[in-house]
Amino acid sequence: MIYLVDDDLAVREAMTLLLATYGKEVTTFPDAAHLLAHVKKAKPGVMLLDLRMPAISGLQLLKKLEELDIRWPAIMITGHGDVEACRRAFKAGVVDFLAKPVDEHVLMETIATCEAALDELLVRHENSRLLDHLTSRELEVIELVSKGFGSKDIAVALDVSVRTIDSHRASIATKLGTSAAAEQTRMWLMAHR
Repeated sequence: MIYLVDDDLAVREAMTLLLATYGKEVTTFPDAAHLLAHVKKAKPGVMLLDLRMPAISGLQLLKKLEELDIRWPAIMITGHGDVEACRRAFKAGVVDFLAKPVDEHVLMETIATCEAALDELLVRHENSRLLDHLTSRELEVIELVSKGFGSKDIAVALDVSVRTIDSHRASIATKLGTSAAAEQTRMWLMAHR
């Protein structure tokens, strides 16, 4: 999903048509307020934001989204860019800063980069959600597993029996949906980047 926010109807229509030719689903908004009213119930996506809009600029919109804990990948577009605006946009976390008229190949490359970043973000959130179901002791165990400790070493480190550790590891496997230590470690590390 691509969320396009631009106060220029012609730009919204042209970009929607262009992106549709690449099979992209686009939802457009004439201003930041309309996106903010919609975003809480929206599925995660890539944001394509105009820098200069009335009332709330693209940069101000990014700040408001961050306050809502929404950090989806964003591309800033503008017909009035300058070095300072570009610097502020990158500092705010945009993936790229593109000048209008936007080169379609550069746009599609940038969207692909954003989609990859979004996929990683969603996996990280899912891993965090699964890890939130672990008890504090299970979190201690998986952290030690991620550092390469075996059950005997973990038992010694936590001053419990190996059987207790094996019980915790079985519970962790059930809650995370995998008994593979490598997969559990990947989930732990990805959630803690």
